[in-house]
Amino acid sequence: MALQAPTIFSLQAPKDVSLTEIEAELNQIWQSYGITGEDGSLPAATRATTFTLVVYEPEETQYLLAASGFYNGPIDGILGPQTETALREVQRTYKLPETGTATTETLAILRDEFTKDQRKGATEDNVANVSYGSSSPTIADEIALRNPCRIIALCPIAGEDEGVKAQVSAYCPIQKQSSSTLICCEYITLTGTATALERIGGMIPALLIGGLPKFIWWKATPDANNALFKRLAAVCNNVIVDSCNFNTPESDLLTLQGLVENSVPLADLNWRRLAAWQELTAEAYDPPSRRTALKEIDRVTIDYEKGNPAQALLYLGWLASRLEWMPVSCERENGDYDITRIRFITQDQRQVEAELAGVPVADIGEIVGDLIALRLSSTNPQANCGTVICSETGGCMRMETQGGAQAAGLFQQVSSLSEQKAEVLLSQQVQRWGREALFEESLAVIAKSLKLSNG
Repeated sequence: MALQAPTIFSLQAPKDVSLTEIEAELNQIWQSYGITGEDGSLPAATRATTFTLVVYEPEETQYLLAASGFYNGPIDGILGPQTETALREVQRTYKLPETGTATTETLAILRDEFTKDQRKGATEDNVANVSYGSSSPTIADEIALRNPCRIIALCPIAGEDEGVKAQVSAYCPIQKQSSSTLICCEYITLTGTATALERIGGMIPALLIGGLPKFIWWKATPDANNALFKRLAAVCNNVIVDSCNFNTPESDLLTLQGLVENSVPLADLNWRRLAAWQELTAEAYDPPSRRTALKEIDRVTIDYEKGNPAQALLYLGWLASRLEWMPVSCERENGDYDITRIRFITQDQRQVEAELAGVPVADIGEIVGDLIALRLSSTNPQANCGTVICSETGGCMRMETQGGAQAAGLFQQVSSLSEQKAEVLLSQQVQRWGREALFEESLAVIAKSLKLSNG
């Protein structure tokens, strides 16, 4: 039986305002506002005073889908089931491969349709009514249930630069055991071309609630030269990214390392997905006899779903940083399997060989590049350090049939998809802020490794 979505009460439907009227309009919503249901049971509503979340969506997929009449959900940048269904409908209509993803061919057709509609003057009416709604999920659902806040959505769009359109709205999650007052989310949506949004960048920090934590979810590879990014990164407690969405993961991870070196407080949602793998690895070497065998590990094999090696690289960076391995070479080869081989030197001058394999899988999940399995072992047949950790039986079987110099301790880990989704991880990430030493140390090792790469 499917879980029922939380009820969201629309305190203020999206309302167009001028840029200078945003705060005044929000203040007006909260002035002595009370909600009364049919049975009089709904309590009064008050604005959230927890934190501000700025969301920058780097591409216009949902906007284009909405403008072409294929999508009527929220323009929230989360390419979830609604968006996937709309993309499949476009692909079916135009006889493209039905991937449910925003392929180059699909976007080209949508942009073409958008341009045609714009010439007819119909687009503005089509899009004006597509925004956050109380009847469909919004970007804040997972966050609002835990920490209602102020959301500032920056939505770059295709088309001519016609300035920035601003909307304000307010929604309250209603739960069965509600308190005497509903704590509600405020939304500020700023829509315009990327150039237009950059132009008003100086106004955005003034919309962040003073004295409270400030987060920016930058849903692309951060660009240190992007004026808007630089301005927001300078005033936020955390810049949140998700490396599972990086188009060029290796070079994009190097970009992240450059930001860390410039003291940008980064958090990567993809790093959070490794928590179970890290915990099981630590567990495997808890017994004293196994702990002393840690120094014998000199072979690391990691399988991941082909398409994005970021998780595999970050896990390897974590392991190497904990065991103080220094990278000395990195080789990559592409084919049916994408192979990355990294060689390390230990503190006592022993060599460690690591192999990352991007494995083609028939059923790719929502997270590109998820870990499948990993094996830690030694060329010393007497060492008691062999460990296999995997997400599915098939992955474990592959690791076992590849063999090892000693028997492996076997752990099986299956993570539910809901715990992997960006929205859920984001709602956890905003519970903390500042720099994350373990992530930064792991990223530094991988950056050193990638700089040694042969291509």
